[in-house]
Amino acid sequence: MAFIWRRRSTSIVKILAILTTLWFFIAFFIYTDDKRRETASKKWNAMSLSLKSLASAGNSGIAGDNQIDGSMDMAGAFALGAGSDFGIDNNVNHNAANIVPNPNNNYYHHQQQQQQQKQQQQYNHFDRDNSNGNGLVVDVPMPQARVDELNRGNAINENHDDDINTDINEGDESVLNNVVLEMQPNDNHIWHGKVIADNKRQKQQQQDDGKGVLAPPAPAPNSPGEMGKPVILPTNMTEEMKKAVDDGWTRNAFNQYVSDMISIHRTLPDPRDSWCKEPGRYLDSLPATDVIICFHNEAWSVLLRTVHSVLDRSPEHLIGKIILVDDYSDMPHTKKQLDDYFSAYPKVQILRATKREGLIRARLLGARHAKSPVLTYLDSHCECTEGWLEPLLDRIARNSTTVVCPVIDVIDDTTLEYHYHDSGGVNVGGFDWSLQFNWHAVPEREKKRHKNSAEPVFSPTMAGGLFSIDRKFFEKLGTYDSGFDIWGGENLELSFKTWMCGGTLEIVPCSHVGHIFRKRSPYKWRSGVNVLKKNSVRLAEVWLDDYAKYYYERIGNDKGEYGDVSARKELRQRLNCKSFKWYLDNIYPELFIPSESVAYGEIANIETDMCLDSAAKPDDLQGAVDPYKCHGQGGNQYWMLSKTGEIRRDEACLDYAGHDVILYPCHGSKGNQFWSYNSETKQLRHGSSDKCLAITEKRDKLVMEECNVSHMRQQWRLENYDASKL
Repeated sequence: MAFIWRRRSTSIVKILAILTTLWFFIAFFIYTDDKRRETASKKWNAMSLSLKSLASAGNSGIAGDNQIDGSMDMAGAFALGAGSDFGIDNNVNHNAANIVPNPNNNYYHHQQQQQQQKQQQQYNHFDRDNSNGNGLVVDVPMPQARVDELNRGNAINENHDDDINTDINEGDESVLNNVVLEMQPNDNHIWHGKVIADNKRQKQQQQDDGKGVLAPPAPAPNSPGEMGKPVILPTNMTEEMKKAVDDGWTRNAFNQYVSDMISIHRTLPDPRDSWCKEPGRYLDSLPATDVIICFHNEAWSVLLRTVHSVLDRSPEHLIGKIILVDDYSDMPHTKKQLDDYFSAYPKVQILRATKREGLIRARLLGARHAKSPVLTYLDSHCECTEGWLEPLLDRIARNSTTVVCPVIDVIDDTTLEYHYHDSGGVNVGGFDWSLQFNWHAVPEREKKRHKNSAEPVFSPTMAGGLFSIDRKFFEKLGTYDSGFDIWGGENLELSFKTWMCGGTLEIVPCSHVGHIFRKRSPYKWRSGVNVLKKNSVRLAEVWLDDYAKYYYERIGNDKGEYGDVSARKELRQRLNCKSFKWYLDNIYPELFIPSESVAYGEIANIETDMCLDSAAKPDDLQGAVDPYKCHGQGGNQYWMLSKTGEIRRDEACLDYAGHDVILYPCHGSKGNQFWSYNSETKQLRHGSSDKCLAITEKRDKLVMEECNVSHMRQQWRLENYDASKL
C-alpha cells in the first residue's frame, strides 16, 4: 500500500487503496466479534447446564403444593428458576444473590421456559430490583446445597464455597454457589442477611466408592446452622419473606424456611462421652442394618438432611439399605424429583404406598422389603451424629433380644439449633394411665447398676420413633399390631411385649440422634375416627390384664369399636409372656398404681355439680385448675387421692402456694401439695395454709377460704373414696 502511494498513483488507485484498507478493518472487527459471540454462547450453554442441574436437583422442592406467590421478588424467582436444591418446601427462599444473567435477556427467558416445561411448574418472574445498589441482596440467603446431573453415577458436592466465580467455562459441570453470608462475629449466630458474591469458587467433587456411599463435602464453618448453631431470621423481613416463613410453618409445623437455608450435610457437635470412644468399646464384627424412614409430604431439605446424616456418619459396611417409604405423599418434590436425586445413591431404595397407610403400616411395608439382620427405624426429620450407629448394633450383636434406642436430642423447631445433654442428663421412657408416653429421670436403682453414666440403661418404654431391633426378634414378637391405625400406642405395645416376652429395652447414651419435635401434626386424616383411642384399647385388651381398668376409667369406660384382638392374644400366649403385674413390679415399680389411691375419679362440688378440671401435660403445669361441668368421662376430670395426701393425676399434683390452685410436678414432700379429706364435712383442707378448697359464687374459679362447715361451696364429693386405705 505504501508502495502504491509513493508512486503517486492516480486518484482512482488511491481511492481503491483506502476502500481496501477499510474493508480489512471491517472484516477484522466482524471476525473478532464472532469469536466473542461464540465464547459468550459457550458460557451461556454452561450456565444453562448448571440451571438444568439445579432444576433437576430440587426445583422448588415442595413448592408444587402452592403456586409461587405472585409478589415474589426477582431474587426469589431466580431461586426457583435455578432450582434451589433444598427444594424450598412449600414456598421459596426469596433471597438469592443477584449475580444471575439479566432477567430481561431473551436467551435467559428461553432457557427458563424450557425448564418450566421440563418440570411442569409455572413460576412468575418480576423485574423489581431487590438489590441495595451494589448488586447485593439485603435478605437472608437461599439454600446452598447443590448437586449436578444425577445420571452420571456420582454427584457434585454441595458448594458451600467461600466465594463465587461468575465465569462458567465450557464443559465445567460443577454448580454455582450463589450466596455467602456476612455475619456479625458473635456466638448468637444471628443473620443480618447481607449476601455477598465474590469472584472465586472452590470446585470439589464427591467420589462414589462404588458401594452407594458418597463422601460428604468439606465442612463450611461460616454457613447457616453449622455445628448445630441456631439460625435466627432478621426482624426486618419483607412481607414476601414473612409469608414464605408463615407458609412453611403452616405446612410443616416447623420453620421450613430456616431449614432450607441450612446445608443438607451440615456439621454437628459430637455429644458422646469419652467412654464411648475408647478403643475396643464395640465388637469388631457388627451386623448390618437396613434403615427405614417413612414420610408423608416431608419438607425436601429436612428429608434430604435426614438421609445424608445417615450416609455421612455411618460406616459403609454397616448400612445395607436406606428404605424410604413414601406414605402416599402428594407434593411434587416427593415423586420424580426424589427418584432422580437418589438415583445416584444405590443404597437408597424408595417404596411408595398406593394409599394412605399411616406410620404403623408404612413401617411394616418397609420391614417386608428389608434384608439386613437388623432394622433401624428413624423419623423423616432427624439428624444422626458421629458414631451414632455402632453403639446400637453392638448391643444387638451381644444379645439379639435387646431393643435399643439412641438418646433423642432436640432440634429446635424455630431455629433448628441442635440441643444435646451429656450422658448424665439422659432420661428413660415411662407412661401414665391414659397410656401416654412420658420421659422421666433414670431411677436410682438403675444408676446403681452402672459404673459409668454412658453405659446403656434399662427403659420401661420407648418413644418409638427411633430404635434398632433384630429383624428376626421383631418378627417373633409379631412386629406391630396391624389392627392399629395411623400412629399412636405402637411404641407402648412394642415396649410391653419386649419386656414381657423375653427381651430388654435400653437407651444407649453413646448414640445420639437429633429430632425436630413439632408442637402439632401438620397432616390431616379422615374425621370421625378416634385413632389413638382405638389403638390404646387394643393395647389394653391384649397386654394390661386387670390393670386395663385404670385406662378405661380415664375414657369413661367407653371402649368403642376396636376390632378383633384374638390373634394378638394368641401371640402372647404362644410366646409365654409374663404378666403385666410382673412388668410393673420389676421394670416400672415407680409408676403410681390407682388401686393404691384412697379415692379416684371425679372431685365434684356438691352444691353446683362442678368438677375440678385441668389438662396435666407438661405445658399445662403451673396453670390454674378450674371448675367445669361434670361430664363423667374421666379425662381432665380424673383425679387420685394418694395415701400420702396428694391429689394427683399421674405425675402432676394439686398445689397451692398462696395464689391460684395449680398443677405442679409431684415432689413427695407434702407442704403445698398436702390435702386431707373429711368424709363427714366433705371438706378438702390444705395442709400448709389450713384453708379449705371452695368454688366462687359465680362458679368460675377455685379459691382457698377459711374453713366453714356451713358453706356448701366448700363441700366436695370424691368418687370411689375408701377411708380404709388410709
